[in-house]
Amino acid sequence: MGNRGCLHNARGEIVRDFVGKRWIACLLEFRGRRRAVMTPGRYTELFFLDEVTALAAGHRPCAECRREDYNRFRSAWVAAGLPSHGALPSAVEMDAHLHAERRDASGSKTTHPARLADLPAGVFVVLGDTDQPFLFRRGLLWPWTPAGYSAPVTPALGAPIRLLTPPSIATVLAAGYVPTVHPSIPAAA
Repeated sequence: MGNRGCLHNARGEIVRDFVGKRWIACLLEFRGRRRAVMTPGRYTELFFLDEVTALAAGHRPCAECRREDYNRFRSAWVAAGLPSHGALPSAVEMDAHLHAERRDASGSKTTHPARLADLPAGVFVVLGDTDQPFLFRRGLLWPWTPAGYSAPVTPALGAPIRLLTPPSIATVLAAGYVPTVHPSIPAAA
């Protein structure tokens, strides 16, 4: 589950894309806490297929409910050579850095030209001018759907690729952070 702040109004209508720079990916269950979805004045619950989808959207692991993942992410951040003012980056540092990569000056989702040969497993890309997101894993492209991943396709050589996952998160993946993937992808894939 993701959190970008309160995105809805009192009628439960989405009225903004985000509030602030803190975009986190949380557990669905934590310490028996219960909440009504879209409670007025509270954060809007965002539901992702899996962790790689949340990372592609620009979310990082929550420091409270996913502390172990958060610390692994921070360690990979440092191993990747990303900016940190201490031994490990603070949530504020990572959030500010990621926020600069998520949106362009007009507020639209930023994508980045890329080559598959340069990308780590676990990133999302789009091919050419399509909007179909693909998870790149084990040299194959797995088409994303809300229900899971479809059968993989082999990428065409030289096809234009745009990276959806923020570049810093791609670097964290390359440095060894291993996110969870929906079970529609076989464990061996």
